[in-house]
Amino acid sequence: MLPILNQPISHNAMTERKTQSDPMKLVSRHFFDLTDYAHPSLFPPGEFVWQALKNLKSYLAGWEYPPLAPELTGIPAPLRHTYIFHRNEMFVAEECVIEFGDVTKGKLLVWRQGQLLEGASVIMAGATISGTKLSLGKGVLIETGAFIKEPVIIGDHTEVRQGAYLRGFCLVGNRCVVGHVTEVKHAIFLDDAKAGHFAYLGDSILGNHVNLGAGTKLANLRFTRGDVVIKTENGAVSTGLGKLGAIMGDHTQTGCNAVTNPGTLLGKKSIVLPNKTTPSGYHNNGSIIR
Repeated sequence: MLPILNQPISHNAMTERKTQSDPMKLVSRHFFDLTDYAHPSLFPPGEFVWQALKNLKSYLAGWEYPPLAPELTGIPAPLRHTYIFHRNEMFVAEECVIEFGDVTKGKLLVWRQGQLLEGASVIMAGATISGTKLSLGKGVLIETGAFIKEPVIIGDHTEVRQGAYLRGFCLVGNRCVVGHVTEVKHAIFLDDAKAGHFAYLGDSILGNHVNLGAGTKLANLRFTRGDVVIKTENGAVSTGLGKLGAIMGDHTQTGCNAVTNPGTLLGKKSIVLPNKTTPSGYHNNGSIIR
């Protein structure tokens, strides 16, 4: 049995709880395939899956960020020019031709003086960058009107759409979408995760190929405050986190205007139907929230 919430927990009891949590499917390997993920050390083997969120700030603090153009490092304001980032060099796109194809399929193309700049990323005029800790992968597009606060890592062929708000401590994987008027704060996207329209993600993790329907909200703060707990069939497990949104296993989907309560863990290939609210706690692989 897992220790019941509010009981004193000794060091030995904590060790026992972690061990017993594995068959309870509360560890990372039951939610995500990390084989090709660029940041697997965020998810220590055998630890509760939410440990990645506890590790996120220190991980981002230790990241080596490339130098940005001077206009991007001053007082935050919408950029006056479109910038190209290519092979750790950043420059104004005055002499460039840009083809705005499907970003997640590697079809954002940039030519400079007739030469294709393979893997070039684009930060469009009108985007706002706050701080210097921004790391862009290959073929990234940041559209006009996006607002990005440091620290942020964005992986290859990812699209940050108009009006997106990355509030800091965000790690976004490869081929992801941070959509129009989507707000992301202290969150992790694994590869191919998409939050395309009007979403809120606070203190949350999206697995590989997760797709959030328009208007999805991942609530992260209890009305009564205090640590978020995870309800399981063997009792409640305290996360030690005052804020925890949703953790969604690979290939999970939500319908439009779905809402998850704080501390919602959805196993792989789960579905939340439109306009539904997901109860807090752990939900098995393949769950359907009706």
